Amino acid sequence: MKSFILAALTLVGAAQATVQGFDISHYQSSVNFAAAYSSGARFVIIKATEGNTYTDPKFSSHYTGATNAGFIRGGYHFAHPGETTGAVQADYFIAHGGGWSNDGITLPGMLDLENESGYAACWGLSQSAMVAWIKAFSDRYHSRTGRYPMLYTNPSWWTSCTGNSNAFVNTNPLVLARYASAPGTIPGGWPYQTIWQNSDSYTYGGDSDIFNGSLDRLKALALG
Repeated sequence: MKSFILAALTLVGAAQATVQGFDISHYQSSVNFAAAYSSGARFVIIKATEGNTYTDPKFSSHYTGATNAGFIRGGYHFAHPGETTGAVQADYFIAHGGGWSNDGITLPGMLDLENESGYAACWGLSQSAMVAWIKAFSDRYHSRTGRYPMLYTNPSWWTSCTGNSNAFVNTNPLVLARYASAPGTIPGGWPYQTIWQNSDSYTYGGDSDIFNGSLDRLKALALG
């Protein structure tokens, strides 16, 4: 698995091609998936869960719509680190749509790591405790699905909340949030981002995501 990810990262980073995608949640009550596909988008990441009590009410319909339109798709979990263990939240995510299957069209789940209004910065955890929490989530997801989750973060959060940890470079693909004309400096020792969330506004709803490679490499990420 480690050798595959390193090879994939190298190939992705070297590739000139990119693939448009987007991510959505219940804030997008309806999405014209057919139009998005016709415009060139090929993957969708859909909010499934948050913490260990919340399920996104639009997940099922969004997931079905994306599948029917021909997208490679997957779910994401908005982390509440420290409220419950990483393993508990991984189990909750998997139980509510965030699992992975080797069908060629399912992305590994994505763990959304960022601050939330109304909560303490870094969820009140020390840098070492945050790294341990992420690892617990990642390891449980891997033990149950055979895949490591993608990690979504921004450089500021990752530096502040994990001490710019490089603990996940060889296992977890990076989904980098940076709204700019270029990805910029990559945090955490990752050589490249696998997906770049380059804008919080996408024509067909949600945020714009750019896969750093060709469609064949995106399909390889889905296949594992």
